[in-house]
Amino acid sequence: MSASAKPLSRVTIREHRIPTAPSGPYICAEGPDHRLWFCESVSGKIGRLDPATGTFDEFALPDPGSTPIGIVTGADGNLWFCEKRGHRVGRITPAGAITEFALPTQKAGPDGIIDGPDGNVWFSEGDANQIGRITPAGDVTEFSAGISPGSRPLSLTVRGRAIWFTEADGHRIARMDLEGRVREFDTVTPNSQPRAACTHPNGDVWFVETSANALGRVRDGKVSEHRVPIDNASLRGVTVGPDGNLWYTANAANRIGCMSPEGEPLFDVAIPTPASGARCIATMSNGRLYFTAYDASAIGEIILD
Repeated sequence: MSASAKPLSRVTIREHRIPTAPSGPYICAEGPDHRLWFCESVSGKIGRLDPATGTFDEFALPDPGSTPIGIVTGADGNLWFCEKRGHRVGRITPAGAITEFALPTQKAGPDGIIDGPDGNVWFSEGDANQIGRITPAGDVTEFSAGISPGSRPLSLTVRGRAIWFTEADGHRIARMDLEGRVREFDTVTPNSQPRAACTHPNGDVWFVETSANALGRVRDGKVSEHRVPIDNASLRGVTVGPDGNLWYTANAANRIGCMSPEGEPLFDVAIPTPASGARCIATMSNGRLYFTAYDASAIGEIILD
């Protein structure tokens, strides 16, 4: 535990090894079946973990080199995912049936993905500097106006009737309404490299700043920055836990950390497997937190007593 973190006695991390290795698990999300679904970006599969049994299912994509990254449950009850190198958006049913949709822009590099408030799925096209929208029927619209050139949109989250997204190379957080109008906000620290984002129930938008060793927050249109007490953390994922706090992955430090909604660092704990490559972290309806361990080809389970 880092020097300034508060001790916590009732956190257990359990690791689940994915059958395929290397698999490169990246983004994870709860499915309509209350199982944890995740993208295996190295093996070109979509994986599923049953929290009740600890067993896995894996579904191979038609193109093993498509590099699936982001995944989310859509309003239609299916899982939707991005194929970054395949330049497609895919849909997989809870039974494992896969459908792929080509994007209008070639080499768009879709990455992050979120279920929108309009019944559609929204996603980032980092290589094309755009935000995309796909309907349940597979119709795609792309938006580029108002996004600064070269900013590389990455992670998305929903607040109210708007899509918020990070600009990893533009070092901004941006808001897009459902008509595609954009407003950008600079981060406090230049060159902060914002990545994963989430929305707190109180309306704040939070995001990790990988190069600034901090979490950023947008509250009432103002951006603030909250440092984490872990040296060279290389933050990657963030989520709101069942306790209402912000939980994040510290990739380079191989730790899981926790911060209050007011930006106070609470504690951090070590991941059992060294150099696990922690990426995404997600909250499940069973009250547990899960994270992907990219380099360990594993799913981590955080149990709060």
